[in-house]
Amino acid sequence: MTDLLPEYDVIVVGAGHAGCEAACAAAHLGSQTLLITLDMNKIAQMSCNPAIGGIAKGQIVREIDALGGMTGIVTDRSSIQFRMLNLSKGPAMWSPRSQCDRMKFSEHWRRILEQTEHLDLWQDDVTGLLVDGGEIRGVRTAMGICFYSRKVILTNGTFLNGLIHIGRVSFEGGRISEPASHGLTKQLVDLGFESGRMKTGTPVRIDGRTVDFSKLAKQEDSDDFHCFSFIDFDYRNGLTHRPCYLAYTNEKVHEVLREGFADSPLFNGTIQSIGPRYCPSIETKLDTFADKTSHHLFLEPEGETTTEFYLNGFSSSLPWDIQLRALRLIEGFEHVKIFRPGYAIEYDFFQPTQLYHTLETKLIKGLYFAGQINGTTGYEEAAAQGLMAGINAHLALQGKPEFILRRDEAYIGVLIDDLVTKGVDEPYRMFTSRAEYRILLRQDNADTRLTPKGFELGLVSQERYDIYLDKLEKRDALITFIRNYSVKPDEINEYLLALNTAPIKQGLKLVDILSRPQVNLVDLIGTIPSLKIFIEDNKMRMEIIEAAEISIKYAGYIDREKMLADKMLRLEELVIAGKFDYEKLTNLSIEARQKLSKIQPRTIGQASRISGVSPADINVLLVLMGR
Repeated sequence: MTDLLPEYDVIVVGAGHAGCEAACAAAHLGSQTLLITLDMNKIAQMSCNPAIGGIAKGQIVREIDALGGMTGIVTDRSSIQFRMLNLSKGPAMWSPRSQCDRMKFSEHWRRILEQTEHLDLWQDDVTGLLVDGGEIRGVRTAMGICFYSRKVILTNGTFLNGLIHIGRVSFEGGRISEPASHGLTKQLVDLGFESGRMKTGTPVRIDGRTVDFSKLAKQEDSDDFHCFSFIDFDYRNGLTHRPCYLAYTNEKVHEVLREGFADSPLFNGTIQSIGPRYCPSIETKLDTFADKTSHHLFLEPEGETTTEFYLNGFSSSLPWDIQLRALRLIEGFEHVKIFRPGYAIEYDFFQPTQLYHTLETKLIKGLYFAGQINGTTGYEEAAAQGLMAGINAHLALQGKPEFILRRDEAYIGVLIDDLVTKGVDEPYRMFTSRAEYRILLRQDNADTRLTPKGFELGLVSQERYDIYLDKLEKRDALITFIRNYSVKPDEINEYLLALNTAPIKQGLKLVDILSRPQVNLVDLIGTIPSLKIFIEDNKMRMEIIEAAEISIKYAGYIDREKMLADKMLRLEELVIAGKFDYEKLTNLSIEARQKLSKIQPRTIGQASRISGVSPADINVLLVLMGR
């Protein structure tokens, strides 16, 4: 048998969003990679809502794309609606979000995987790990086959001992109509890993043919130049774009839902595991916000042509008949039919404090965890972890330095640092509020932050890098033009008066005009002929124009945040890994000794973010470091 099967550099278990990015990254970098999945027809399945991006999540996808990952490209190619969220706020809060055709999303991912050199696929269930002397050697499958490799990345999603609940009915499954995976959790626990259970849920799927859309509020897409990928430039992919719809619950809906509370596994003690606070089920909303008479719901199409709709905001584990009766009391849903009810699912995860920042486990050399196995939720968070695990697995094989992103460099850096430093007590979801340097970590500048790093790694192609350099050159040229060009009163005052802002009495640099909050660069292009000619002569895309405007308008905020980040960087550069036996440092608090011993932080900066480690404890470590 060993003659029939090659020995791989990297094996990735699970072809969800984490697994696809991990396998692609390792293979693109040159590692012989095997991706094992339970069902090759469910690659990169959108198990829950058919959308990519959103608040902070959209920034993560742009970062994945900037590093050379594929999620942004796949999203643009399968998008049926694109919106830039939070445009009424500052650019640090702008977040791209795309409704996708979930079937085409999976199809595009499979095509990419099948066309990736150095990557093989195998359909099977991994039930065990091959471990020798504390080091990974490969995996064993349900078919009894052993695949050997030097690195293994587990991206098992919700499949580890998955258990589905609909009312008082419970059955095994990793997703509806898909089997759970058994064996790995027990082996990992026997090897010394700390395991726990988490819970998530998904809403009912609606038959759009039975909805009266005339009673719902329509939400169209942004219809502008924004998209996810920095190399595709446009999300308009030939697919028919479809609107979403807004609906509302009411008191009668709530009355019916409450009838099912006694049969809800969330309330009758069946489910004991941890669920997400920020994405509660409809029954949890009614329990937590008992005074609210209405909750809004978003009806989202599952594809370009399908009649299947996802009812965002109506996640539930209530009995199916309660769900359906309640739905028919919502305006527009009076005669609704459903394809299947919502359900809750429990699954195993492992505390991510058991990982290094590379996502390699501390207990087993060569074993990496990525995605929901680390207690996260969301396609985007999973894909980011998969990308980083794939990169670091390859680098370790080559004996090259690890690839770690700092908190001031990427949301991905914030995500992983939060996981391995703080651990999780609920499914982790990224928010802009988690990033202390979010003015630096904008969606528009993900390429300027990360594409050079991706190119240095070898993950960003020369074509991608040339596009990035061209954008940078044109952005800087436009900024220089704006800083140097003098505007005369007769060519700008009519525009300024229309905006109710003070006219100018003599020539003024264009940069001073643009710095006014009422003024935007697109309007100036239509007002000042010389600026328009400059932009047209240099073939500048809207993305470049937007980047130049943000760089100018927010320069003061950006510079101030860079200064703060540079101060904190001093702590991030003080490496303490392996330098102390914390249990012997009696000047530290007992809690600090316990937490530091367990997590083994890499730097003083990481140690300072551990819950239970006080500033006084950090000062002790700094003194011991001679600082």
